[in-house]
Amino acid sequence: MRSPSSISVGMAVAISCIVTPSIDANKSFQPRRIAFASRKQQHTICSTTQQQCDASIFNTVLDLRGGASNRKRKKGGRTASLYSSSQTKKKSTAKTATGKAKVKGSVKEEPQKSAVSDTLTKYKAILPLTRVYITMVGIVTLLGLVLGEELAQGLLALDPIRTLYGLELWRPLTAACFLGPPSIGWLMNAYYLFEYGSSLERGFGTAQHLLFLGIQIAFLSVCSAFFGQPFFAQSVITSMLHVLSRSMPNQQVKWLIFTVPYWTLPYGLMASDVLQAGSAAAALPHVMGILSGHLYFFHKNIWPKVGGEDWLFPPQFLSRKLDGAGGGDDRSKSKESISNALKARKKGRGKKLGGS
Repeated sequence: MRSPSSISVGMAVAISCIVTPSIDANKSFQPRRIAFASRKQQHTICSTTQQQCDASIFNTVLDLRGGASNRKRKKGGRTASLYSSSQTKKKSTAKTATGKAKVKGSVKEEPQKSAVSDTLTKYKAILPLTRVYITMVGIVTLLGLVLGEELAQGLLALDPIRTLYGLELWRPLTAACFLGPPSIGWLMNAYYLFEYGSSLERGFGTAQHLLFLGIQIAFLSVCSAFFGQPFFAQSVITSMLHVLSRSMPNQQVKWLIFTVPYWTLPYGLMASDVLQAGSAAAALPHVMGILSGHLYFFHKNIWPKVGGEDWLFPPQFLSRKLDGAGGGDDRSKSKESISNALKARKKGRGKKLGGS
């Protein structure tokens, strides 16, 4: 079966060869001139006629398919496509309430923060004394990794003889900051240190929290030297938790999958460490922390209520230096909530037997 292009070529040749005779006698030789035309002219005529036929067939096919042919296409018209529509949407400008286009400079694009800048922002948002404590924990941990286990214990561990006679006064501080090599337990203890330390500093103020840490390090240094404990950072964390739990003892908190009173949380952490270690010796740092925390809590909150004097308060210059700039509304609200919780613990709430 012949193709439409071959048929159109044949028709064009036949038409080019047929010419109507002229009435003028002087022009009777024209058909013969056309018949004996050169092959080059015939090829040009046939190619032109073929292009016209192909164009007409193409327009007919477009008409049957519903497309836009060259005859129907208007000047300046636009054909729709997925690419053109997406580009048109991108070029569309936002308008104001009055219908005018917005100026590009008025729309402020928020700069994208990198992970390092976001981490630094969160680090700077930590309360000052807690931030210093966490930074010291990180530095001591890096020193322990660089020096090795034996050399780290010889340089960072608490040694009463070297501290007193050798004037190695950094040992109580490093003993209070060393949480061991990096591990899951290290991460959990660092989180507890951040959480409980921030709560105490936010509730009592930076100056009072500094006094609290000084008392804990001094008392735990004596206890650790007596019991032979080279490090007592875990005891500091337990003392923080004990003071917080005694401030609001009946508040319900989540621990693992249980809901327990706040005052039982230090003992629950002690029990979990004993079960993980498989030895009762793991309870000693927690016992030391509970005793040290209760020493502070008793002289700060219980002893003044029975007629004693509250001598655990920071000097005025230290309070003006650390808390003079104002701790903000959050810190004042935390102080009020903790003080209200302490005032609510009044004696004589129980009823007598046989009473109404």
